[in-house]
Parts: sequence; C-alpha cells; structure tokens
Amino acid sequence: MLKNVAVVLLDGVHPFELGVVCEVFGLDRSDQGLPVYDFAVVSAEGPTLTTHVPGFTLGTPYGLDRLDEADLIAVPAGNDFMARQWPSGLLDALVKAVDRGARVLSVCSGVFVLGAAGLLDGRRCAAHWKHVDELARRYPRAVVEPDVLYVDEDPVITSAGTAAGIDACLHIVRKEEGTEVANAIARRMVVPPHRDGGQAQYVDRPLPAAPCDTVGEVLAWMERNLDEEVTVEQLAARALMSPRTFARRFQQETGTTPYRWILRQRVLLAQRLLEATDETVDAIAGRTGFGTAAALRHQFVRALGTTPNAYRRTFRGPEAAA
Repeated sequence: MLKNVAVVLLDGVHPFELGVVCEVFGLDRSDQGLPVYDFAVVSAEGPTLTTHVPGFTLGTPYGLDRLDEADLIAVPAGNDFMARQWPSGLLDALVKAVDRGARVLSVCSGVFVLGAAGLLDGRRCAAHWKHVDELARRYPRAVVEPDVLYVDEDPVITSAGTAAGIDACLHIVRKEEGTEVANAIARRMVVPPHRDGGQAQYVDRPLPAAPCDTVGEVLAWMERNLDEEVTVEQLAARALMSPRTFARRFQQETGTTPYRWILRQRVLLAQRLLEATDETVDAIAGRTGFGTAAALRHQFVRALGTTPNAYRRTFRGPEAAA
C-alpha cells in the first residue's frame, strides 16, 4: 500500500516538474474522501537550493534519511541533469529503496539520476524525446523507449516530458488506489484522467541533415503531392536515376526509404489538419493520400499510438472531435 511519498530536491530543479509530484501526492484532499499521503520534499544537496527558474530558491528541513521510509521516491527534472554528477548518498538511497521494495519514479530528465544509480540496467525506460539519444549513450544497458509517455517497469517508473509526469503519477495512483481515486484526483487537477503510457509523444521528427543533396527536388515534389500514389520507378525518373540508384541515394540522404518517408509526411500533414481545421477525417484521409478514414486511422495508430479523433480531442477539445 502506498502511504509514504518523497520527492527529491536537487540544485537546478525545474519547478513545474517538482510541482507535478507535489500536486498529485502532496495535497490534502480528504474533504473528498481521497487518500492523504505522508509527503515530504527531501534535499540531496543541502537545506536551500536554487531552481532552474531565476529569482527564487527552495528549502526543506528533510535530508536523505527521510528516503528510508518512503514507499515511493520521485525524482523530477532539472537543469543540466543530462551531464552532471550526483551525490553518492542519493544514488545509494535509491538503490536501497528499490531493494527493500519501494518504487522510484522519474519525471523527464530525472531519469538520468536513476541511470546513474544503475536502476535502468536491463529495464525499459522513457525519456523526453530530446534526451533519448543521450540517455541511451550514457547508459547503454538501459532499454530506451523513444516515443512513449511513460514506462512502468515496477518498481522503476520513468516518464517523458512535463505532462507525461502527471500521467505517470496518476498511473501509480490508479494501480494502488483504483480508477475512481485516480479519476477524482485528475478532475481536481483538471487534466485527462488517463493517457496510456504507450501513447506516442507528439513531436515532429525533422529529417536529418544530409551531407549532399541529390534528391532534394524530388523530396519537395513529394511533399507538395502527398495525395498522389507514386512508385519508386516514377520518383527515380524524376531524379533522372535508375530505381536502384535512387533508392540507395534516398536512403543515404534521408535515413529512410521513400515509402517510409512519404508515410511519415502524410501522418504529419494529417496531424496539422486535425489540429488546425474542421475537416472531417474522411476529407483529411483524401488530402493526405491515405484514401479512406480506415486507412488513415490504421497508420495514425501505428505512428502515434492514438486515433485521429482522440488526437483532435487532445489538441482542440471534445467539441472539435465531435
């Protein structure tokens, strides 16, 4: 049973990510019959620390010994967390907590602290899309999931960006207290009660910069004509190359195949249309080259882990989706 929660305060902490954990686990909602946790903010680097946002500092009377009794220890994000060193006492405390059966949770770049403690070794984990490559480089034994909102590898739970930290916290509440309690806390916070951890992070993925550019004109044409069905042979003819040479050059300069490139661009266009227009899903399927709403939905779910209507609801509210 989850009763005792501690959040680790480190120099340069991001106030919002710290506040996410405080909001879910630190507020007294007993007036609604909701659980009240024994909650503490614990400093790993002295009683007073600076924040990522200039202009104020944070202080707490609790030190690392407070972690010995916590059922859940959360590590929020902070400035330069990808590269800095951590107090050995904190890393030891995290390992001991897991060994005695406690859970640890990271929000965004807080995952680098768990990596330094060795808690990601052999485990799936999530991180903000900006940090996944560096996380994999620094901790090669971690199994980094590049797109998801959060990963529950109990007792280690890791989450991606800021809002994904809320999702992960509510996920833990849901596991411990049930759906009704998690939904009630979400309503108090005015946030969606449940976003599945496997849902993709919403981020455009620009193509990598190419050392040369022999297919640039074809790429521009493809982007202007996403609604057309084209073959590699037709694209190669536009580039004045053989299909085999074109496919090889395309892979070299974009890092992917023509089919995957155009599929991704169609999904990106569908995202923009769902966010910015009132067009029906059928109309968007036609404009993006998918043809039918069913085909669009299939590829959208594969790419983003959610449906077009759910995506539109997320960005524009339930009225727009309807």
